[in-house]
Amino acid sequence: MPDKQRQVITNRVAFLETKIPSYAAVLGITVLLVLWEIVCRLGIVPPLFLPAPTAILTAGWDMLVSGELYEDLAASLVRIGGGYAVGASLGIIFGLILGFSRWTDAILTPIVYSIYPIPKIALLPLIILWLGIGETPKLAIIALGVFFPVVINTFSGVKNVDPMLIKAAVTFGSNHFNVIRKVILPASLPMIFAGLKLAAGTSLLLLVSAEMIAAQQGIGSMVLHYGNLMITTKLMVGVLVLSLLGLTFNRVLQWLERKLVPWK
Repeated sequence: MPDKQRQVITNRVAFLETKIPSYAAVLGITVLLVLWEIVCRLGIVPPLFLPAPTAILTAGWDMLVSGELYEDLAASLVRIGGGYAVGASLGIIFGLILGFSRWTDAILTPIVYSIYPIPKIALLPLIILWLGIGETPKLAIIALGVFFPVVINTFSGVKNVDPMLIKAAVTFGSNHFNVIRKVILPASLPMIFAGLKLAAGTSLLLLVSAEMIAAQQGIGSMVLHYGNLMITTKLMVGVLVLSLLGLTFNRVLQWLERKLVPWK
């Protein structure tokens, strides 16, 4: 290989391996907020349409002091926490069963893939009819939205497990339970976490939609209420809270993935 070509390859490898500083994300967000504030201060966009970040923070502080934000946030956290936990747990279990059993794969996988494309929020009126008015329908619609991304990713993870690993475990006398627990589940974890991250965004979307349709408290209900009143500063507080919730969920899942899948 010529020296010039070798140098080009070396430079490309070095570029790919360059570590991004930890403050890069904070820097990007700070620049965006500063530009946003400047645009609002100069009056380029009317405050009714786009309030300044400082005005949003002031409104958020007032809502914290009054306790209004705590009540709405607590209601939303209970709903999304319960719905996400149920949907993710059932999705992982069901995905493992689908991937491990040929019979369940042949019978149930077509059903899963036929229901998955249906917008889950469209089923909320039907779920309310079945389960009544209250918290149960909201938890159910979130769990339903979380279930499908998790079950599909878990199923794909199981199907992509190296068959030689399974054969080796069976050869050494492992039963079905141990094969699932010690071989299939660990090998499927990267795909499972991919499904969990995807489901986190879906759960937030369904939470807001359900609260806008059938709730008196919650972040979604708060956003709709202040939108109707055209109080955009408090509306943007709700949007900011939802953004922080999504970021927090992602960070928690990344931390769990590093702990449970260290080889990745």
